[in-house]
Amino acid sequence: MGEESKPQAVGQDLRELAMRDAQGAVRLAVAFIGVSGGLFEQLNRLRVAGADDLAAAARRDAGYVRRWCDAAYAFELIDEADTGFRLTALGRAFLPDAPGTLMPFAVQDVLSAHMAERAAGLMRTGERPGEVVLAERESILPWFGPMLEAQFGPVFEKTIMPGLKVYEEAALRQGLAVDLGCGNGWYLVRLAARFPQLRCLGVDGFEENIRQAQARARELGFADRVHFRTGDIYSFENEEKADIIALNRALHHVWDEKAQVFSLLKRHLKPKGSAVIWEPHWPHDRHLLRQPTHRMMAFQNLTEHVQGNHFLMPVEIADAFSEVGLTPTIHSFLDGREAVVTGTLL
Repeated sequence: MGEESKPQAVGQDLRELAMRDAQGAVRLAVAFIGVSGGLFEQLNRLRVAGADDLAAAARRDAGYVRRWCDAAYAFELIDEADTGFRLTALGRAFLPDAPGTLMPFAVQDVLSAHMAERAAGLMRTGERPGEVVLAERESILPWFGPMLEAQFGPVFEKTIMPGLKVYEEAALRQGLAVDLGCGNGWYLVRLAARFPQLRCLGVDGFEENIRQAQARARELGFADRVHFRTGDIYSFENEEKADIIALNRALHHVWDEKAQVFSLLKRHLKPKGSAVIWEPHWPHDRHLLRQPTHRMMAFQNLTEHVQGNHFLMPVEIADAFSEVGLTPTIHSFLDGREAVVTGTLL
């Protein structure tokens, strides 16, 4: 047997790289506390506030808020003012309703740390506990839907929706659009806003997501034609067949039961209706994962393994459509990082 190689001294350049990464991660962790605790929103409303007044406005413990203010000041999320603190430009960028908000980065940072810890422990046993891990941190779950909406809502609205004819065709038929695994309803409310002729139904397994979705539909005045209910893909039944059945970044969660899922999709489509499946485009070439635009996909695929899933290549989805008699078409978006595969009942 060969001799074990001795570790080399770590160079200063690598230490500095790790320190920058660590400080960036901690900045996002501090930002997550500000997002989830409503501290950014309340400080924006008050404009200037001391820690105790901020704690009272956000209904949070004053001791924790004082220490958060120190940390947020250190990472340049807030500045001192004459009578307290105010948001910096960076802090305002984390406001959940800010255009192009940085909120998803903060939520993803804390979720990633949670999933990394779970993956590290589960490697000993090989267990894959499933989607329940997403609900293990009560401060994260309410932000999971808004995180996905902020990340992917603009992509859908500006790029994918105009790039696919199936939506307009369904609207011309005054049809029904179904979203299985609808999250907080972001996909359907955007469809409803663009196509007033459409009626929409969203289904999701997390009651918190359905609560948020129903509230959004009421707020936007869509409650008469956009409905949501708790349920899962496997047990989905609806009296009216659909013109569109969407699975947005959800198919990989049920891929192990793909025969059942794709049969269900075909059974619930009207003639000329389409199943519309949006997934991250897992690359054929591993070298692409080194690109900054793809790195997070590689880590997310590790976290998907914890949930019992893995990312898919578009051709796999197209083949599954063909197997049940739906005609597939592969559409590529965002320089090949995202794929939408449609399966049409001709």
